[in-house]
Amino acid sequence: MATKHKCPDGLPEWLLTFADLMSILVVFFVLLISFSIQDTEKLQIVSGSVKDAFGIRQEEQRAGVVERDGNPERDFVKRLSPIEREENTEFATERNDESQAQGPNANTFKIPSNEVEQANRFSLAAATLRQAWRELPDITSVSDNLIVQQTEEGLNILIADQEGRSMFPEGSKYPYEITRKAIAAIAPVLAQLPNQIRISGHTAAGSLYPNPRYGKWELSSDRANSIRSILEEFGLNSDRVHSVVGQADAEPFFPNNPYLDANQRVSILIMNEDPPVPPELRP
Repeated sequence: MATKHKCPDGLPEWLLTFADLMSILVVFFVLLISFSIQDTEKLQIVSGSVKDAFGIRQEEQRAGVVERDGNPERDFVKRLSPIEREENTEFATERNDESQAQGPNANTFKIPSNEVEQANRFSLAAATLRQAWRELPDITSVSDNLIVQQTEEGLNILIADQEGRSMFPEGSKYPYEITRKAIAAIAPVLAQLPNQIRISGHTAAGSLYPNPRYGKWELSSDRANSIRSILEEFGLNSDRVHSVVGQADAEPFFPNNPYLDANQRVSILIMNEDPPVPPELRP
């Protein structure tokens, strides 16, 4: 007669079979999940939940400014000390939206422009002058005689002679017609600028003057005054002219060679100075 085997501790025999079945089912479901399509976001959530359940948490440590994990962050706002600066708080009647003034409340339009703003303004003026000349195909042949350069004194426009091409007839104070067109083209541009204009005439060293009473000083002065007359004829206000002078050959454009043709020129300087009377002021 066969004897029945009993589970230890007096447990029923069917419990062993049930435990084996549950183990097999758990392995089966784990394999199903392993071979199924995984959702990354859900997997991260489950992974985080498992780590929290077992007491595993990610800990970040900061080392100076640069953090070991991720981009540098700050848990609090850095304490800043305000910089005191003087501001004009007078009430004004005109707006000044280009600066830090709160509309027309602060009278800050009297603050002068810095060097960078001056340079940008002259750069725009130089580009406008060159564009005015490009729109005149008739003066293409004398484009090398027209020079625009920015100096410490301001924006300098040179009407200079070149080898084989002069801007004035020999010994004459009146320019060629092509020179006159070039001067007339830039007159409206100069009229829109608030700066004062200084016109100076220059001659090259070694020039001969048949008339002993009309030499390099008279010729350089008359040529500068002739350019002034053309500018005023085409829109420049006479009040904008600071001075008209003749320098003769005292200030050559090429000091190392004062005999070059390019030293014979007329300079139109847009002065880097504030006008004595503001342009917006009217009597």
